[in-house]
Amino acid sequence: MSKQPQSEIKGDELVGKGHVVKSDSRKINTSSELPDRTTGRSAPLGATVVEGGVNFSLYSRTAAEVELLLFDSVNDGTPARVIRLCPADNRSYFYWHVFVPDVKPGQLYGYRIDGPTDLSSGLAFDSNKLLLDPYARGVAVPQDYQRTLAYEPGDNTATAIKGVVVDSHDYDWEGDLPLNTPASRTIIYELHVRGFTRHPNSGLTADKRGTYAGLIEKIPYLQELGVTAVELLPVFHFDPQDCPPGKVNYWGYAPISFFAPHPGYSSRLDHLGPVDEFRDMVKALHRAGIEVILDVVFNHTAEGDEQGPTLSFRGIDNRTYYILEEDGARYANFSGCGNTLNANHPVVRRMIVDSLRYWVEEMHVDGFRFDLASILSRDESGKPHPNPPVLWDIESEPALAGTKLLAEAWDAAGLYQVGNFVGDAWNEWNGRFRDDIRDFFIGASGSVRSAADRMVGSPEIYGHKEREVEHTINFVTCHDGFTLNDLVSYNEKHNAANGEDNRDGSDDNRSWNCGVEGPTSDPQIEQLRNRQIKNFLASTLLSLGVPMILMGDEVRRTQQGNNNAYCQDNEISWFDWSLLEQHTDLHRFVRFLCARRSQRELSHEQFPVSLNALLNNAKKAWHGTQLDRPDWSDHSHSLAFQATLTTNGMQFFLIMNAYWESLEFELPQLESNRWRRWIDTSLVSPEDIVELEDAPEILTDSYLAADRSVVLLYASI
Repeated sequence: MSKQPQSEIKGDELVGKGHVVKSDSRKINTSSELPDRTTGRSAPLGATVVEGGVNFSLYSRTAAEVELLLFDSVNDGTPARVIRLCPADNRSYFYWHVFVPDVKPGQLYGYRIDGPTDLSSGLAFDSNKLLLDPYARGVAVPQDYQRTLAYEPGDNTATAIKGVVVDSHDYDWEGDLPLNTPASRTIIYELHVRGFTRHPNSGLTADKRGTYAGLIEKIPYLQELGVTAVELLPVFHFDPQDCPPGKVNYWGYAPISFFAPHPGYSSRLDHLGPVDEFRDMVKALHRAGIEVILDVVFNHTAEGDEQGPTLSFRGIDNRTYYILEEDGARYANFSGCGNTLNANHPVVRRMIVDSLRYWVEEMHVDGFRFDLASILSRDESGKPHPNPPVLWDIESEPALAGTKLLAEAWDAAGLYQVGNFVGDAWNEWNGRFRDDIRDFFIGASGSVRSAADRMVGSPEIYGHKEREVEHTINFVTCHDGFTLNDLVSYNEKHNAANGEDNRDGSDDNRSWNCGVEGPTSDPQIEQLRNRQIKNFLASTLLSLGVPMILMGDEVRRTQQGNNNAYCQDNEISWFDWSLLEQHTDLHRFVRFLCARRSQRELSHEQFPVSLNALLNNAKKAWHGTQLDRPDWSDHSHSLAFQATLTTNGMQFFLIMNAYWESLEFELPQLESNRWRRWIDTSLVSPEDIVELEDAPEILTDSYLAADRSVVLLYASI
């Protein structure tokens, strides 16, 4: 071990026998459950505030020595106290633990661990590095944090991230309860906490921009838009320096902690502030009727590959936390980020479930979107597991019952499980909806049949599972890729600002610039782009499944053609609030769609029915320009769909014309009334979408759908 300050204390010198502690609101007489000296308890893991002090517990199977360091200031290079844990007294099997009296919430701490270093065996201890507790509920980042010092030789204590002791029960939720919004009425809005309010024109004071508190102030905007859930890009504490030199990891897919909210998103400067400010945000969103879904990253960490920094897991128990290659010295890289979390190891499985349970029970979140979720199905050798234990642990955990679970059912190593993700309670990001709807509206050959299937819940993909209608999460754009504005404005990615010579980001964008690459003042092209954006939004919000829209798509937010803006913490990524005034017509269009979506009837959820059963029993028909004659050929670019909703007393006729000319569609005959036009994306606002009761009657037996347009007609039964 490295040389210690004079304030070193042995773990068994801290307290006397029979100390009574309180854990999880239950009093425990430790004299009957602990050794002769009160040396702490192995459970729960992390720093737990109990009566009279704090219990610290850490898992490390192969550590030889463990020290707990306590700090007075986050920038301190020398700890105020060093507590050496005695293996004989402070270790139970592979759990190192100690009770420290008089420690209070807000205390800063970290670990130093020594043990064998043998990379061929996957052992990577470095006693010079201060390590973050994997279960830390809060983190504090020094002003001069330097990621490089965590992988260069030498002591990095002064610049290392410290854990913060948090009393997770010390918060007044004021009766806050889960909203449990039905899936059929859920509309997800994917947003970045910082990017949503960081722009100088957000109308917020400088201290609130880019923070949880700033998001609270923009809740009225979300309410007016009509979304029912926000899906927040990663808020687990991440390393902003995990990126190319001179850039910043803006998206946050570089986790260091799975329990602590990112302090960089807090307007409060005290160490406990980020936890409480995050909870203030959740409570305020719930009061507004908006659920909170977290984008969680359990597939890798910010420690990177074998050349990466030692921040936490690597220096605590490398072989437990990561999947290693056969030589033991290199990391399996199914995430594309340098390493892969060993998610199906019993200890890591426990940590993942403990994390999810914590965010539900103590932070009141409503759901999770699992980044690269297919990695969670890989076993300890990296091979796909037919019944991955961690996925079933998550699904069967009682505390998570009713929580929304969304899987990004693929990984960076080619494992693609859309339609086949393991489990019964999981919903899936439907990447094929994105691709097929894009193909349809850019006029790709052979796209009609797939687009039709996506609009009715993708039975081609999910029918075999006999899952419910909302199994599919439908989206056309997300944080990864073009915004909707850029999807209709660029044929190619323009990622030069990322500093990788435009090599990064996907080349498979399925986009069309409508005739000009990038911004244009041509009114006809602008009109076409606006129409195409409305087509994509209408398809997403009218389809069967759970719709998701990307932050700013409702006002044509642009990233200037950058389809991989993960390192752009600037106006490329931020929500430009001036766009709301420029594109009021589009904003209104989305508001009207959301308002109608949130009123959907719930009978199929109250009495669960599979997607197959719903479609088989529905009164529906596919048409082309002629009734009952859909054109499924490869050269077709249009379709029409008729459905009757008995419970609503209405029938609908949907026209999707991706052809470059107007087409005349025959309309079904009605007995006693006429079709009314609710939506026509080719019309100028406010005629593009109207209130149902104001919808004009169609006086003819056919409808002329303009080129590249979506039309929805309705009639009462």
